[in-house]
Amino acid sequence: MTLSRRDLLRAGALLGLGAVAAGCSTDRDTRAVSAAALGPSKHGGVLRVGIAGGSTADGLDPHHPPTYPDQARVSNLYEPLFAHDVSYTVQPVLAESIEATDHGSTWTLRLREGVEFHNGKRLDVDDVVFSFRRIVDTKANGAPALGIIDFAGVRKLDARTLRIPLTSPYALFQDELAEYYNTIVPVGFDPANPVGTGPFRFGTFTPGDRSSFPRFTSYWRGDQPYVDELTIIDFADSEAQLEALLAGEVEAIDNLPAERVATVKAAGANVLVSETGNWTPFTMRVDTAPLADPRVRQALRLVVDREEMISQAWNGQGRVGNDLYAPFDVSYAKQLPQREQDLAQARSLLRGAGQADLQIELVTSGAVGDGAVAAAQLFAQQAKGAGVDVRVRTVDSGTFYGKQYLGWSFAQDYWFTRGYLPQAAQGSLPNAPYNECHWNDPTFNSLICSARAELDTARRTRLLQDAQQLEYDHGGYIVWGFKNQVDAYSSKVTGFVPDRGLPLSSFQFRTISFV
Repeated sequence: MTLSRRDLLRAGALLGLGAVAAGCSTDRDTRAVSAAALGPSKHGGVLRVGIAGGSTADGLDPHHPPTYPDQARVSNLYEPLFAHDVSYTVQPVLAESIEATDHGSTWTLRLREGVEFHNGKRLDVDDVVFSFRRIVDTKANGAPALGIIDFAGVRKLDARTLRIPLTSPYALFQDELAEYYNTIVPVGFDPANPVGTGPFRFGTFTPGDRSSFPRFTSYWRGDQPYVDELTIIDFADSEAQLEALLAGEVEAIDNLPAERVATVKAAGANVLVSETGNWTPFTMRVDTAPLADPRVRQALRLVVDREEMISQAWNGQGRVGNDLYAPFDVSYAKQLPQREQDLAQARSLLRGAGQADLQIELVTSGAVGDGAVAAAQLFAQQAKGAGVDVRVRTVDSGTFYGKQYLGWSFAQDYWFTRGYLPQAAQGSLPNAPYNECHWNDPTFNSLICSARAELDTARRTRLLQDAQQLEYDHGGYIVWGFKNQVDAYSSKVTGFVPDRGLPLSSFQFRTISFV
């Protein structure tokens, strides 16, 4: 399959480890509760949000949202069956409940009653089956996970109840349904006529510029959304984005550079800091010399001063990583020794690998995210202490995420918060859509396969910690830190709360109102 630049533009996901095989029948919404705690909300007004990135390749396809503006749009036009709240707990959205039988091989889904699409159609299980098939058939981001559905065996029990058999057991199937891009669309959906169940309906859309979405008056949550219209504006430059906020041209912006926090506060606006599992790793191809030698990969991990990275590249907005992802997963291998800078050991490993005078190119881009280029340059400085000559090559977004993407020998990338199994499915398995390190370890693959089918949390944790040990020792990622999500918004609006998912309270603008 040939992947287009649009398919390959990187995006993360809003995934975590929720209640496995639980009948989540509660209608609890901690996001709404948290927002309500900020004070009473009132209706009216046009909410203008400046989002980083975007281009003329922008789109409204809910199952293929590669850029921040795309993610912001689809998060308000469409909805998934489940989602994570601000505390990173799986909550029902369009679903009422889901239950597992046959050791996780069969799942019974029950839909929420009375949900209406923007075109007036009532949501039923036919829409769910259509959406799942579309995701798999179009090879969308959710295809690897939903591809295990045995579509021939799917049974409609009634308009709101669906029995979903899987070709192999998957204990965390519910978590996959909580992907923000695994949204539900009506039968016959056409992205040229975007129809969802979200709080805002389609209005106007100019790729690379701006889009507007009026309030959906028949939204199932009742009182929400609070504003009459949502306008999303693309910004290619973070300074222009910040200037728009300070000039009152937008009410909120995502991805505020950490060094501009003081500027925002001095202007009387608000800074929103969220502790997340977001990571911006250095990626090493394990199948390409000299990085094919695990001693070289370990040496490069040992040249990193992680505290200095966070202090300088992220202006202190983050915490140290240990070359493993998914820090909020219950299976996260906290027991592994914290890897620290050890230049002497790095030199020794490189000598043993015949690479005492290692020269290597590191490809980076501002498109990877705020601080990525600074991190690359700092890494090059730190590597000199081990005698490594790192030549930093900075390219534009089109080049980095173009034809060579996933083929760079040594580069960077960005990922959002996820659980370990969903993240491995996206980046660490041989059939993963973003296996940028070209990692393919038979023992690792077997452990992941066994863990997917294990409903017992303790046994699954042991399997996943064994898998993490392999990545820690031999994998291709340098996970030096987890980045705080830093956003900003005007004092004229309220409802934004810290969130471990996507920027600006996971782009859930239904909770935002003017004060």
